[in-house]
Amino acid sequence: MATTHFSGPIKAGTIREGANVNTGYTLMSQSAVIDITGANATTTVATVPANSQIVSCVLSITTANDDTNAATVTIGTSADADAFLTSTNAKAAAVTFSDVMTSVATDVGTADLDVIATFTATDGDGANGAATATVLYVQGNNLA
Repeated sequence: MATTHFSGPIKAGTIREGANVNTGYTLMSQSAVIDITGANATTTVATVPANSQIVSCVLSITTANDDTNAATVTIGTSADADAFLTSTNAKAAAVTFSDVMTSVATDVGTADLDVIATFTATDGDGANGAATATVLYVQGNNLA
């Protein structure tokens, strides 16, 4: 399957100006398999382009972690580890959706933003676990 590359937002719609404008931006996503076994780990899930709007983050744990005690995942940035998804139990297979629309961190700003998943294990002795994190964003939908 071929991959298409482009730069800038895609706008769609036939009425581009005026009170009844019907153009919009495309929802994009980036995903990464994250490490949820053994000791603590961080994984860069996505580099979201400048002037984008982060809409949601999704954590899909397909194989539960088996650490002796607590094991959690957060999704955020280097400045705020749980900006998009607060501490979520990694010891249960589940899909968790963030609600970043209530967060002040939805506007990426004028520089690209790395979204990071952080795995924290109490004992670091878990040998099993599999998870994927996904960031959904609207490119070029500058909210500032």
